[in-house]
Amino acid sequence: MRDGAIFARAGLPAVAIVTEAFVELAAFTAEAVGMPAIPRCVLPHPCSGTGDENLARVAREAAPGIIELIEGRRL
Repeated sequence: MRDGAIFARAGLPAVAIVTEAFVELAAFTAEAVGMPAIPRCVLPHPCSGTGDENLARVAREAAPGIIELIEGRRL
């Protein structure tokens, strides 16, 4: 969330990527840095340690939604 806020404040499109286990923490952090509306893409938890094949699948499935968020087509 903090990286997303830094990018957004710099005028760059920003999407925070968080896993399901950290959705509440992400919302709290976004509020704390004064940017509660930073778009978020929520991935399944855990992602790390699940193997390259699974990570590739998660990335393929998440990519279209991340692009939509960056382009402002989805909130």
